[in-house]
Formats: sequence, structure tokens, C-alpha cells
Amino acid sequence: MKRITIDHVSRIEGHAKITINLDDQGQVAGTEFHVTQVRGFEKFTEGRPFYEMPGITQRICGICPISHSLASSKACDAIMAVRIPPAARKLRELIHFAQIVQSHALSFFYLSSPDLLLGMSSDPAARNVLGVIAENPELARDGIELRKFGLQLIEGLAQERVHPSWIVPGGVGAPFPILTRDHILAALPAAVSIADRTLRFFKSVLDNYKEEIENFGSFATMYAGLVDAKGNLQLYDGFLRFRGANGEIVQDQIAAENYSQWIGEASLRESYLKAPYFKPHGYPDGIYRVGPLARLNACDHCGTPKADAELDEFRQRFGAVAQSAFLYHYARLIEIVFALERIEDLLHDPQILELQVRATAGVNATEGVGMIEAPRGTLIHHYKVDAEGAMTWANLIVATGHNNLAMGKSVNQVAKHYVDGTKLNEGMLNYVSAVVRAYDPCLSCSTHAFGVPSLKIQLVNATGSVLDELTTD
Repeated sequence: MKRITIDHVSRIEGHAKITINLDDQGQVAGTEFHVTQVRGFEKFTEGRPFYEMPGITQRICGICPISHSLASSKACDAIMAVRIPPAARKLRELIHFAQIVQSHALSFFYLSSPDLLLGMSSDPAARNVLGVIAENPELARDGIELRKFGLQLIEGLAQERVHPSWIVPGGVGAPFPILTRDHILAALPAAVSIADRTLRFFKSVLDNYKEEIENFGSFATMYAGLVDAKGNLQLYDGFLRFRGANGEIVQDQIAAENYSQWIGEASLRESYLKAPYFKPHGYPDGIYRVGPLARLNACDHCGTPKADAELDEFRQRFGAVAQSAFLYHYARLIEIVFALERIEDLLHDPQILELQVRATAGVNATEGVGMIEAPRGTLIHHYKVDAEGAMTWANLIVATGHNNLAMGKSVNQVAKHYVDGTKLNEGMLNYVSAVVRAYDPCLSCSTHAFGVPSLKIQLVNATGSVLDELTTD
């Protein structure tokens, strides 16, 4: 058996490699998706005061620190047993929508557009953001401006763009200045125009990607995302819903503190990234997906006019439950439209200018769970503390982890469709990498090993023969 290794999956956050095993005829026999780094936040935070956790855990990632800070703060709110002030809740939601806009813009314009605009098999030397600038400078400029809008809103709220200390247990650290609100309102129409223009562009070229839509992770799974009591899309708050591949609601209105009744976590020998699964269906049958596509599949409506119109068109094109991972790109653009609509609503809400933005308390519960929708999917922070408020235990289920089983299955599907070991070329391998990019994984965020990882260690001689093997479960 021959083996092809993609040592570095490019244009993703973090590090991964892919192994493609070929049979004697040169056809793909199977694949493995390896996440090769590991994080230790669950262990080295033990003993720290719980109120430090938002500042510590946001260092997990430089791309989505806001998401970790919010989920962590919500877990701390639960330990304090407080209801944060209404203005604080809306300000947290506002900065979260800014995070969605900037992160989705990064994924679409910087990481995936080289494939979409230049072609999966185009010259790899030009298949990057510089190639996009040369081919379509307006699209590249739009990506820069849209991401800048999201980052400027984050900075206007928190005074820092990356790793701000403004999101705190009990609320936020300071009120929202009216002059900053007015500045962001003035910049909003340009951001809305970019989102609308980009979505129109993407829809106009969708017919060029029929083969990718049919073969990029196109298989039946469940989908999970947060919704409110009416089934509308929620990103900051809400209850977790699992929807089946045929559109049926499998489980609904799961509160954050009950997540462990429904989500189990398995370890994989080929990866440091654990594999969550839907407990009632068991492992590995309980495969599900999260993130933009999953959220649009899980919800009944977005709850804002333009996003609802786009969601209706999306479902007319691809059905009530869209199954292809390629459509994560489409869903990401719809969510940008939704986030900008919600940003406008919140900026016009006079309550966000109120001065009372933080509740204070000590330890009133020894356990707390925070759950939000990060750009890449459902993010869960679960903490336990002692009577003095020192951390005794933590479990983090990071958004990308939920998609681990689906990403592995998608890699296998794409490799079997596109890779021919008898006439191999770089473009074939880029298709395999591109399906990983469709999920927009943040692998540096996601490898938090709860329990003992399952490992396989092999001693191999110079000819590739396995001399000895040690496994742990």
C-alpha cells in the first residue's frame, strides 16, 4: 500500500495534515485527518481564581478571542449566580456580532477566495490572497474593509482589537460611549453594501461549483445550533437544537448546563482533536455538524428581514436541510448579513448607552457552564470551583471539535472522488485541503483533551515495516 501525506493543510488557523492511503491499483483506500498540536488550558488553569478565566481562555486564539471570553464570562456568571444588567447583555451581543463579521470575512476573503476565484487547480504560487488582489482588486478591497469594520467595532467597545479585557464576569468593564456608537453607525452602510455585493457575486458563480457541491462533504448528518423559544437563530444566547438530515427536530431547547446529557466526547488515535458525538446515537453514529451551515439548517428562521429572505432563497436552491460542506461558504455570507442587521438594531437601542453594565458577586455556585455560537460553531466552557472560587476542573468543547468526525468523513469523500494515485497532481491534493477550509477550522483553538487521548505508537524500520506497536485507549 502506498501513502500520500499532505504535511501542512494551508490557509487554516492551526496545523493539520492528511494521510491518503492508496491500494495496489493507485486508488484511494482510506484517509486520516490529523490535528497535530495539543493545548493544555483545561489543566493549567486549575487553581486559578475563576474570575481570571475570561482573560486566560481568550488567549487560546488570536482569531476568535471574543468568543472564548464571552463563553467563559457566561460560565462565570453562572458561578456568581447573577443576572447581568440588560445593557451589558446587549453590549456583549454587539461585540459578538462584530466578531462574527470579522471572522467570517477572514474565512471567505482571505482563506477560501483563492480557491473560489482562481480555481482549485490553479498555479499554487498565485493561489493566495496576493493572487486574489491581482485578479479581482475590488473583491480583495471589500474583504479588507469588511473585516476592518468588525475589528473597529470591537475596538470601539473594548478599546482593544485583540485579547481585550472588557468582557468580564457579571457583564462588561465600561459603558459604550455615544460618540463611538455614532461613528460605527456612520460606517455601517458601507459594510452592508459590501456584504450584499459579495453575496450577489457568490450566488452568481455557484453554478460553476456543481461538482464540488455534490462531493464536498455531501452526506447526511445531524446539525446543531442555538435557537430561541420560537426557533429563530441565536448566536450569543439561546438553547441548543439538534436537527436531523431529513429536517426532523431530534432534540430541542437544551440548556447550557445540560449539554453533557446529550454530547459525549471520544478520543481518536490519529488526532489530538477529540470527537464529540450525540450521546443517544452513540459513537461514531452520533455524528453531527456545527457552524454557519449547521445553524441555518437547525433554525426555523434567522429573525431579521434580509437574512430571512436570503435563507428562503438558500433553501429553495438546496432544500430545507442542505448537506454539502461546500455550502458553508454560502452560509457564512448569509450570517454576515444577519450580523450586520442585528448590529444596526442594537446600535439604535438606547439601552446600550446605559451606565450600569456590571453585576458583582462572589461564589454562589460551584459549577457553571457558558455556551455561545462562535463563528465556527457551538462553544462550551464548563467550570468547577471550590468554595474560595479557585478552579478545580474545566472542560472546553471548542466549535471546531464538534465537526471533527464530519471533517474526517469529508476528507475521505473528496479524496476518493478527486485523487488518482496513478496520475497524481497538486490540484487533486488542493481539493482535499479545500474541503477542510470549507469548515473554516480553528485547530489551534480546539485540541483540549478531556480525559486521556487514545494513542498508537509504532516502531518502523527503514523499509516501512512495523516492528512493534503500542496502543492506549
